[in-house]
Amino acid sequence: MNNALQYRVSPHTAYMQETTVDLGNGIQLHVEIGGQAEHPTILLIMGLGAQLLFWPDFFCKSLIDQGFRVIRFDNRDIGLSSKVRHQGPRLNTLKLMSRFAFGLSNHGSAYDLYDMADDVALLIDRLGLEKVHVIGASMGGMIAQILAAKYPEKIEKLALLFTSNNQPFLPPPFPKQLFSLIGKPASNDEDGIVNHSLKVFHTIGSPGYINQIEVMQTARKLYRRSYHPAGVLQQFLAILCTGSLLQIDKQIQQPTLVVHGSKDRLLPASHGKAVSKAISGATFELIEGMGHDIPAHFIPHLSGLFAKHFK
Repeated sequence: MNNALQYRVSPHTAYMQETTVDLGNGIQLHVEIGGQAEHPTILLIMGLGAQLLFWPDFFCKSLIDQGFRVIRFDNRDIGLSSKVRHQGPRLNTLKLMSRFAFGLSNHGSAYDLYDMADDVALLIDRLGLEKVHVIGASMGGMIAQILAAKYPEKIEKLALLFTSNNQPFLPPPFPKQLFSLIGKPASNDEDGIVNHSLKVFHTIGSPGYINQIEVMQTARKLYRRSYHPAGVLQQFLAILCTGSLLQIDKQIQQPTLVVHGSKDRLLPASHGKAVSKAISGATFELIEGMGHDIPAHFIPHLSGLFAKHFK
C-alpha cells in the first residue's frame, strides 16, 4: 500500500479510512479503504452518477468480516473526485441513444468508459496493489469488463452486478426507469433532491424491499457531500460513446461471476445473461426479487456469493 498517502477515518463509518489519490492524468479520486492490509483486496466500482456510498456500509463490512480488504471510490465527475470540464459542442442525447441501441458508434463525449477504466488501473498502481478482485455494478460493471480485458495482470477475479455489455438489440431500459435516473428533479434544493432520489429508488429499486427512511437519510448525506448533476450527464454520454463491449468480453480470461436481479427494470436480466454468455466460462446467478439496487435484505446473500467466488 502506498504509505505516502494521508489517511483519515471515514466520516461515514469507523471501519474505513479515506484518502484522495492523484492518478497523475489530471484526475484525483476520493477513496475509502477498510479491512486488513494482508487480506485479499476487493475493489468496488459503482455505477452511473453514484457516489461511493451507494456501496452500503453493511455490504462493505460483510465482505471485510469474510476476510477481505475492501476499497470503494468516487468515479471521476462524481462525489469528491475530480470534475471534468467539457468544452465541446452540446450532444443530442436522444440521437446518441437511438444510434447506441442499434450498435452504431457515437463520438463527442468528454471521455468514455475506456478512460474511466484507465483511472481504475492507475488507482490500483497508485495504491501499490498487486492483483485485486473487482466487483462492478451497473456502469461500474461496464468499466470492470474493460479493466479485466485491458489490464489482465491487475485483476484476479471478476464479479459483475446488474450490468450490461451494451451489445446491439438487447431490450432497452424501461423508459420510466431510465428517465428517472437521468431526469431532472423538481427543484435543486435539498428537499427536491431527496424527493427525486426517493422516486428513483421506487422506480428502479427492489419492490417491497425499499426502506424509505434509509433512502431519504442517504440522499441527504449524498446531497451534502456533493451535488454535481453535470457529472451524471457526462457519465451517461460516456456510456453512449463507448458502445458495445461484446468484443471486450471475448478477451476476458478471469473467472467471472455475473449477478442480476429478477426485478431489474433499468437493465433487464437479459443484459446480465448476455454478459455471462459472452465471457468464456462465466457463471450467471439470478436473484429473485432484486431490482437495480443493493437493499439490506439481499446483502448477506450477495456478499456470500461474492466471497465464495473470490475464495
